[in-house]
Amino acid sequence: MMYRKALIAGAIFAALAVITGAFGAHALKAVLPEQQLLVFETGARYQFYHSFALLITGIAYFSFPHKYLKIATNLFIIGILFFSGSLYVLPFLVNAGIKPGLAGIITPIGGLLLIAGWISLLAGIIRNK
Repeated sequence: MMYRKALIAGAIFAALAVITGAFGAHALKAVLPEQQLLVFETGARYQFYHSFALLITGIAYFSFPHKYLKIATNLFIIGILFFSGSLYVLPFLVNAGIKPGLAGIITPIGGLLLIAGWISLLAGIIRNK
């Protein structure tokens, strides 16, 4: 059986990445400077990449039903929320002259969670017998 949570999350995050990317490309061009727009677009791009990671994880669970694939799913979800979510907020804070504060700290934590998700996915595939 495939892992439904990963598949649902992957599909939702992918759809939201397309919406967010289109919003950034069209609506935000007039609002944000180019440098801040690039930060926003990086959030959308990494969200899209990791939406595919969730879909891969959900499908891989069919052949490799290990707890590490479920852990990878959770790490990818939280990582997307932290990493991409903070990159959606940061450009607006910077543009408004507000120090990033917590949003600036959350970005690298999200990145580490995404990396841990890939490692957990690998471990689940390798350790499954």
